Amino acid sequence: MSENKDEKDLNEEQQYDLNDDRRVKVLSPGAMVRKRFLRNRTAVFGLTVLIIMFIFSFIGGLVSPYKQDQLFYKTEYQAKEFASLKKNTEFRYLSADGQDFSLILQSQAFLATTKKADSFEYGGKKYGLTMLSDDLFEVYDGSTLIGIGFKELVSAADASAALTFAEQHEILKARAQNLSTFTVGADTFVIDEEGSVTKNGKDYAFVSEYILNAIMPDVVLTKQFKEELIETIDKGETVFKYTENGQEYEYTLTYNPATQAWSVMQATATTVYDIYSAPSKEHWLGTDKNGMDMLTRLMYGGRVSLVIGFIVEAISTVLGVILGGISGYFGKWVDNLIMRIVDIFYCIPSMPIIIILGAAMDNMRVDPTIRMVYLMLILGFLGWPGIARMVRGQILSLREQEFMTATEATGLRVSRRIFKHLVPNVIPQLIVSVTMGLGGTIITEATLSFLGLGVKFPFASWGNIISDVNDTYVLTHFWFIWIPAGVLLLATVLAFNLVGDGLRDAFDPKMKR
Repeated sequence: MSENKDEKDLNEEQQYDLNDDRRVKVLSPGAMVRKRFLRNRTAVFGLTVLIIMFIFSFIGGLVSPYKQDQLFYKTEYQAKEFASLKKNTEFRYLSADGQDFSLILQSQAFLATTKKADSFEYGGKKYGLTMLSDDLFEVYDGSTLIGIGFKELVSAADASAALTFAEQHEILKARAQNLSTFTVGADTFVIDEEGSVTKNGKDYAFVSEYILNAIMPDVVLTKQFKEELIETIDKGETVFKYTENGQEYEYTLTYNPATQAWSVMQATATTVYDIYSAPSKEHWLGTDKNGMDMLTRLMYGGRVSLVIGFIVEAISTVLGVILGGISGYFGKWVDNLIMRIVDIFYCIPSMPIIIILGAAMDNMRVDPTIRMVYLMLILGFLGWPGIARMVRGQILSLREQEFMTATEATGLRVSRRIFKHLVPNVIPQLIVSVTMGLGGTIITEATLSFLGLGVKFPFASWGNIISDVNDTYVLTHFWFIWIPAGVLLLATVLAFNLVGDGLRDAFDPKMKR
């Protein structure tokens, strides 16, 4: 009796409690997969990169002080044509008050001056011609003055004032005869060597051989402006500075031999888009060709690229699981029909079709939001055959197993057998396939956007951001436009592939880590 008691006590001492550290730890399948995945440093690195990309794209856009379509401007001083100055070398004509000095008479008078004649005939009448100087002549009909031809120009000192024919005639005549004083009616005029004319002691007009015209019709150019401009040109200088109302203006002078005229260019403050601005405190990665913040565009572009990738894979997965599950379970003619459909989809040239549809949407000017929805639907609809074939192969091997015989014996309906018992056993392989397919989908979207057939402005995606490298000048001078987007795209696709490889190894029951 004592021996039986001792044996019983020994057995009780050898029993392990559930909380005893010496018991054998048994991991669940999910825990085993997680442990194997975390042992794979490459896969963990890829997962870390993906987490960073998701934070950058989805949270970064929320904390960014800018919007993805916000435009930025800057003030630039651009040289715009302000006026033109030309030395007059041709005769101009002016009719006397109440006289008809027509174009034909003007041309006949000019021909007479070239022949150095003192008269000419036209229309059966004889007209007198008096050359006062090489730059001034008078035309008479008998003893009546009908007009004058001149090269020097008389301009009023006050742009709003108008000079009479008699005043202009006498000023030019005094200039030709080197007179310093003359009268017109009761008014006394004084003209100096530089061509300035006073009337009754007040500044009235000036004579010049130069024609100065402002580009804008509402701009009035003063006598002082013209005189200082001509003086600057005579000195051979190309920069003209003029002070008006206490403010100094700077003009650039350019001579055009073809027109024999000087262009007066004025530096004008102009508000323009802040395009291709270099990285700065306000814009860490500069601005793009539209004057938008590049860092913010990259954030929103990552969001669009990732969302498109997940939605496309979701559409492909749903279609592939449904059709692949039905095909693998029912077999026979159902399997044959669905597999032939899969073969047809494999034969469809996806890229040409997408390019044609993109061009058609361009022609129809489809709204960018609707266009993005169409893009996801098209890519998803064309991507399901691979998943369907994979699911069908897995189900073909699973449907003959004992647990499926048990489901038939219990009388479960077909849809429950497929989606409750078969499909869950395919999920590990499905996760691996979808994870690795995400990278390919993002690359496809980026390629289409690069070609101008994917995501359209104002939406950003990494693909249409990189499309700026179509311009060689941008490629070589503005690295901050395309390199960051390229690096993000490369890192994201690589990370999805690394995670997919890690999941494939973790789900493989033969793996020993």
